[in-house]
Amino acid sequence: MTESVTAGDPPRGTDQRLAKGARARASIARRAADVASVEGLNGVSIGRLATDLGLSKSGIATLFGSKESLQIAAVKCARQVFIDEVITPSLSEPAGLPRLRALVERWIGQVVQPAFPGGCFRVATLAEFDSRPGPVRDAIAEDRRDWLAFLVEQIRRAQEQGHLAGRSADVVAFELDAVIGAAHTARQMGDESGVATARAVVADLLATSG
Repeated sequence: MTESVTAGDPPRGTDQRLAKGARARASIARRAADVASVEGLNGVSIGRLATDLGLSKSGIATLFGSKESLQIAAVKCARQVFIDEVITPSLSEPAGLPRLRALVERWIGQVVQPAFPGGCFRVATLAEFDSRPGPVRDAIAEDRRDWLAFLVEQIRRAQEQGHLAGRSADVVAFELDAVIGAAHTARQMGDESGVATARAVVADLLATSG
């Protein structure tokens, strides 16, 4: 198949610059997420990332405009990593309890072998902005709502198949979130038994006679 440039199409050079800019934004956002997982989102700054990546501050400022935009980009990057590492692979499992268990196991996997140096990005950043109104908090809150809503949907599908009967899907999702968050904190504090404890609690939560 061949391509042709018609009136109104951007020049090929423009396409290449846009692609290069997108790659640069993705690389910077990923580094910002790595930093935030260890030092919090307040540890993310244009100057810090310029030093880490060997880029100019003006170049990063041109791409993101402000520290706040950079922080939001880090949240969105972490969200996509979670989707890629946890959600997407689990969708190959049959809907219902098998998919729910796959999701939870991959979620725990992010505690054992986290995608970010500071462990689970969501756990690491939630407390930092829970009482700070603004666009960064809004992005974090939206990500959390979306994930819990998706988890509740998977629990309800399992219930439609006769599993986890008599349980509130919202409560089960809340409990799973709390337990796995606690496992992350325990492991970050050097308590390796926290993961085993979390798995035992999760097994009880997902126990079914159906």
